[in-house]
Amino acid sequence: MADANESTGRDLPEPIGVIDLSADVGESFGPYRVGADEELIPLVTSVSVAGGLHGGDPAGIARTVAYAVSRGVAVGAHPGYPDLVGFGRRDLELSARELSSTVAYQVGAVAAFTPGHRLQHVKPHGAMYNRAVRDEAFAGTIVEALLTYDPELIQVVLAGSPWERVARGAGARLAREAYADRALLPDGQLLPRSEAGAVIHAPHEVIERARRIVLEGRARAVDGSDLPVVADTLCIHGDTPGAARLADAVRGELERAGVRVRPMGEFVP
Repeated sequence: MADANESTGRDLPEPIGVIDLSADVGESFGPYRVGADEELIPLVTSVSVAGGLHGGDPAGIARTVAYAVSRGVAVGAHPGYPDLVGFGRRDLELSARELSSTVAYQVGAVAAFTPGHRLQHVKPHGAMYNRAVRDEAFAGTIVEALLTYDPELIQVVLAGSPWERVARGAGARLAREAYADRALLPDGQLLPRSEAGAVIHAPHEVIERARRIVLEGRARAVDGSDLPVVADTLCIHGDTPGAARLADAVRGELERAGVRVRPMGEFVP
């Protein structure tokens, strides 16, 4: 994945002047609280709302979606493995049929609370996301499940990954995602959370990473090499400590640089 041209089969485009700033939210469950959604949501342009299997519950989904809509923030679904104990960050072995139904179930759960029951996008969570990055057959199952559910949905995929190639080849509407608060391996995959430094907390580092991704189309890997990363959406994890402060700083810095920060549905073809 280090060569984005090879993975997508296209010339590397110039860095874009518009970006979606997104966050994964709605991951609290019952009395357990994850993140500070009320502070974070107004600062981003799109949110991916947990579908109830790795985090979230019916009342929480309804509350999170209503709040996002009230603040003019676009809503997507954030399906994960059925793994509340592991917060969806442990890999599970699911058959293709089980994976398809698990994804569709959670997308439907979030869509039920959105105006007109329509979502802007879908972004898998945690171990499901990481498996799709490295396993093309697994990625293809997710892509086809979402095309069957609604071909107009934007499918969020890791920028430059084989998953992007699979989604593009299937004719999916897609958004390439990069992370302002996560470290990258030299092959472009996310550094596992079990490794030190996987989550970037220092505001100046997060801001600089966001600037380089959006303005230069590049990101620094853990070995010091530069990777081509051309993204449509830039994610701040909702469960990262100080996520609202980071999102506010990143958005301010990008807007001062002349970047338009908009929901991905406004510019993704």
